[in-house]
Amino acid sequence: MSTTNSDTAPLTVVLVHGAFTDASSWNGVIGRLQSAGVNVTAPANPLRGLSADSAYLESFLEQIPGPVLLGGHSYAGSVISNAATDAKNVVGLVFVAAFATDEGELVGEVAATSKDQILSTALVTLRYPVGDGGETAGELVVDAAKFREVVAADLPAEQTAVMATTQRPVSELAFSQPCGPPAWRTLPSWAVVATGDKAAGTDLVRSQARRAGATITEIEGPHVIMISQPEAVADVILTAAAAVGQLVGTAS
Repeated sequence: MSTTNSDTAPLTVVLVHGAFTDASSWNGVIGRLQSAGVNVTAPANPLRGLSADSAYLESFLEQIPGPVLLGGHSYAGSVISNAATDAKNVVGLVFVAAFATDEGELVGEVAATSKDQILSTALVTLRYPVGDGGETAGELVVDAAKFREVVAADLPAEQTAVMATTQRPVSELAFSQPCGPPAWRTLPSWAVVATGDKAAGTDLVRSQARRAGATITEIEGPHVIMISQPEAVADVILTAAAAVGQLVGTAS
């Protein structure tokens, strides 16, 4: 636990990755934020279920001195909104091609309502062991042959082939556990809507961002918009940081 005085600690931007990716998906954004003098960190999202992932992130946030601007991509939109409800140091949320689910909603059910998404046709279920006695649970990956079309259509084929090969499976519990009270009801929020989002679905991301009262920026690109357009996404995060009145003092 850090001993830094939380009253004088600068703003920290925390960026949380979604399903099928890892924290390196934020690399392009992180570099731009660091160049602007912003403290930024990108923890590993366990991807073991909404309850477990939210609890993990909340614990991570509690160990950061000072205010936090919390960003999440895709499924992590639900994770950050759940975790921030009880995390006292979060001052704002940034949803990047992300779900902004409401209390009681299931990510899987709301995702199925999107007319723009084709992810559901590309998912493959794998099994992994849980406990003794040969019991298993399900986790999901994107069919490698469909990964580029669904997730990252404007990136080079060679790059998306590597992304498909190294993707991280997500537990089925991520999509089947109900969301808790959302932090977007009480915190200022910003949202990046990717106009070519075929994974979460542009229509759904846009409608949920509007419901959350988020300041919306639409950017041309696919679901992994932070990889495709890192400068534009970083600009939204910097705008959010300035708006919560914490950007001053983050420079080293």
